Amino acid sequence: MREKQYVIDAISIEESWRLFRIMAEFVDAIEELSHVEQAVSIFGSARTEPGDEYYAKTEQLAKLLVQKGFSVITGGGPGIMEAANKGAAEAGGVSVGLNIKLPLEQVPNPYQNVELDFKYFFIRKVMFVKYAVAYVILPGGFGTMDELFEALTLIQTRRIKSFPVFLMGSDYWQGLLDWLRRTMLTDGKIDEEDLELLQVVDEPEEIVRRLKRYLIL
Repeated sequence: MREKQYVIDAISIEESWRLFRIMAEFVDAIEELSHVEQAVSIFGSARTEPGDEYYAKTEQLAKLLVQKGFSVITGGGPGIMEAANKGAAEAGGVSVGLNIKLPLEQVPNPYQNVELDFKYFFIRKVMFVKYAVAYVILPGGFGTMDELFEALTLIQTRRIKSFPVFLMGSDYWQGLLDWLRRTMLTDGKIDEEDLELLQVVDEPEEIVRRLKRYLIL
């Protein structure tokens, strides 16, 4: 019998009871996060070290957001997630970590004052979107790209209310933006207005200014 190596393999007709676990995970998460308001979901590499420029900028951004009345949500792990949770917690704000067990890298950071553990990726991803008034995407890998493009897809297809999507770090993101424009846009796969969903910013203060302006409009 083939070993059920992945979570998706474990879902079958014979094991439909797992649907109850899925529903319970949804209910628990919604109840736990019901008090979270004006949250900014922050994404980036788990491999970013504390001495890195983007670690420092993320920590500063989280502090500024809390000072302006925002909550902060991350994936609860190390790197950029740790920096965001640390900045929010040390500023006295709501510092949410949506943790999930992974074979590598996902070790919960100690700066979460609201901590949830997920078994299913898709439920976790719903929570990132449900409570966010903005996404901030810092340099990262496949997981970061996944969160970025899922948000863009949901906004583009009007499955969720549009919110700002900030890319922090123009040097890191410029190659991707050039490819989107020169290849994807030129080939007619997206529209010009789709590219306008992305805002490239280098400084934490500018993100806070733009976010406050967006919420006032």
